[in-house]
Amino acid sequence: MTDHDEGVTTLAKQGSITFVGNVVNGALGFAIVMLMTRFVAPSVYGLFVLATSVILFTQVFANLGLPLAIDYFVPQYLDVDERGKAKGVIVQVTATVLVTSSLVALALAISAAYIAEFFQEPAMRVGLLLLSVTIPMLAIYNVLLKSYYSIKKLQYRVIMRDLVRPIVRFVVTAGLLVGVGWGLLGLVAGYIVGLFVAIAVGTAVFAYKAWGLLTADLELVPAGPVVKYAVPLAMTSVVFVLMGHVDYFLLGFFLSSDDVGIYRVGYMLGSALMVMFNSLSPVFKPLIAETRGDTDLVERRFRLAARWIAGLTMPIAITLSLGASSYLAVLYTPQYAEANVVVVLLCGAFLFNATFGGPNGSLLQGMGYSRMVFANTLVLFGSNFFVSMALVPIVGIEGAAIGSATALFLVGGLTLAEVYYLDGIHPFTRDFTKVVVAGVPAIVAGAPVAYFLESDHLVVAALPIVVVATYLVTLLATDAFTDDDARMVGEFSPVLRRWLPVGGPGR
Repeated sequence: MTDHDEGVTTLAKQGSITFVGNVVNGALGFAIVMLMTRFVAPSVYGLFVLATSVILFTQVFANLGLPLAIDYFVPQYLDVDERGKAKGVIVQVTATVLVTSSLVALALAISAAYIAEFFQEPAMRVGLLLLSVTIPMLAIYNVLLKSYYSIKKLQYRVIMRDLVRPIVRFVVTAGLLVGVGWGLLGLVAGYIVGLFVAIAVGTAVFAYKAWGLLTADLELVPAGPVVKYAVPLAMTSVVFVLMGHVDYFLLGFFLSSDDVGIYRVGYMLGSALMVMFNSLSPVFKPLIAETRGDTDLVERRFRLAARWIAGLTMPIAITLSLGASSYLAVLYTPQYAEANVVVVLLCGAFLFNATFGGPNGSLLQGMGYSRMVFANTLVLFGSNFFVSMALVPIVGIEGAAIGSATALFLVGGLTLAEVYYLDGIHPFTRDFTKVVVAGVPAIVAGAPVAYFLESDHLVVAALPIVVVATYLVTLLATDAFTDDDARMVGEFSPVLRRWLPVGGPGR
């Protein structure tokens, strides 16, 4: 094992950039949903969720999973200074997905009426017709995102995904809802305009910042390895996206669009836990891919990422779980507090799954086990679908949450078992245990705040302060910080690094 892994510095720098972007994006995303839930009825919001779920599902068929090959092959070509081949991967993927996505968009537009009839929601037809134009747009959007990941310049992704798109979408949606009084059409128009402007800005920024790569002599790469890697992940993406939206499909089929809207709000609040995983995952996968032959180094990077994801996610999980009803009532409206059980179930499931590689299997992807990721995703979808199918007609939105939570716990456990079986890698150390156990005092301290304060606004304000302060004090008292932690913190703030008490290196 190397004493100084430069991957720690890269993980910290790029992770901090994406973390800031994810926080901004998340805040703007919450603001957009708060806007929607206040100016349209839950049934209209539920219709929009159903329509966008269909779009996000069908667009996976449109790109064939090929964008996922960009941040796997491009880092390897750049590592050996083969810029022409790196450019070739990007060009070939872009050309292919433009053709396939246009064909899928046409097919969706033709079948919009049939889909609306299936869900017994006639108003969906107009929404799907308008949103079908976003399928080729989303394909190019994904190519741009993966291109940013591949060159480890995630600040450019932050500009496109986390700033431009949500800001433009919010402004346009607010103008159409508040100023014009549009309902579903206002939500759809805001979605389309935000995506279009983001792609335009993202393309210009990438062309300017990656000019050296784009002007290299083009070398087309053999399609075989790219397809062999991408096809299992394409099927993985189909199943994974379907898994992410199957709850909405089942709720829309068995219940009503109101239930879809309420569940969506609860799911969104619970999935806020993914902010840390989503910050490290884009750079984590390329870091694993470029050193996948060095098992010791891969394990060290995995352990560091797992500790940071768990440590920064756990206080959020505790806060949202204890104060679910209060956060739903204050951020949205009291009628959405019905989703409090959904939030609690998903918080625990996302915490477990994100710590051990995430629902998209970024660790296994980086190690080249794309077929295994596909198999895991089948398990993810199958368990979610069958559990939700059995429980939604009986217990409603809580049944969908149980299905999702079951799937996330199951696949997180599978990922742990697989990487240990294949490469002897695991994240469990004494230092990792300290990070997890520190959550117990935080729960004990936060519970009275959540259950004895009568005002929802007081709970929302006080609970995170109590939980985070208790968690930090416990970490300090148990000497939970390592040398790698100090290096990570030093990339954020040299001043904070000097005050950080450091124990031994992670084992």
